[in-house]
Amino acid sequence: MPRSYGIIGWPLGHTMSPALHNHGFERLGIDAYYEAWPLEPKDLPAFMQRVRTVPIHGLSVTIPHKRAVMAFLDEISDRAEAVGAVNTVYWDKDRLCGENTDVIGVVASLRTLDPLPRSAVVLGAGGAARAAVAGFLELGIPRVAVSNRTRSKADALAADFGVECVEWSARMDSPWDLVCNATPLGMAGSLEGQTPFDAARLTENAVAFDIVYNPLETRFLAEARAAGRRTISGLEMFLHQGLAQFRLWTGREMDEAEARQLLLSALRQ
Repeated sequence: MPRSYGIIGWPLGHTMSPALHNHGFERLGIDAYYEAWPLEPKDLPAFMQRVRTVPIHGLSVTIPHKRAVMAFLDEISDRAEAVGAVNTVYWDKDRLCGENTDVIGVVASLRTLDPLPRSAVVLGAGGAARAAVAGFLELGIPRVAVSNRTRSKADALAADFGVECVEWSARMDSPWDLVCNATPLGMAGSLEGQTPFDAARLTENAVAFDIVYNPLETRFLAEARAAGRRTISGLEMFLHQGLAQFRLWTGREMDEAEARQLLLSALRQ
């Protein structure tokens, strides 16, 4: 009987996770299947009991369950504790464990930068912003700051991680080496034409990193590229967090180049 994996969230719109993980299972000859499970918050306790009894061998977790799921786990990684969210549930022998591979995705997306940025500002104060700040600190970036339209949310995030908080109106005033968009601005739909940062204000060697991956090139990234700045798409974070999930579940490595091409093809359809 195939091992069962999947993603939980509510509402659970289109997700590329099933395509990614089912590709990995097929290519590596693993008898397993990954599916999408839309799950209302009230149904989470019963579902987590089902995880233990069926059993379900691994979960991707998305909004609004990333914090709530932590109460149902036996062990939570230091990384997930720091972020305050779990996006991956896996088994370690008979213990049900939680990890945050979004942070791993952020770190992996930036490892190729040489030299690493000396300063970074994260725009936003939600879960993606928390993962970005945690990743930048793991990388050892000396100056990390956050900025958000709602100052109180930015203050809370900054206090949790011991980083700087910058007024939204002043976010473009410093010569940042790395600017990371962790807001929904630029996302496909009603926000697609918006950008959180004027590319003309990016310094000469700045890197623009967008956690949004649909569209593949947001307005922020398109304008940064047109200005001659290096850009990193949110697809890289999505890809690497997914590869880390697959590794936790199976102990195997998916082919990174093949997986990237699969996701690129899906986004371009």
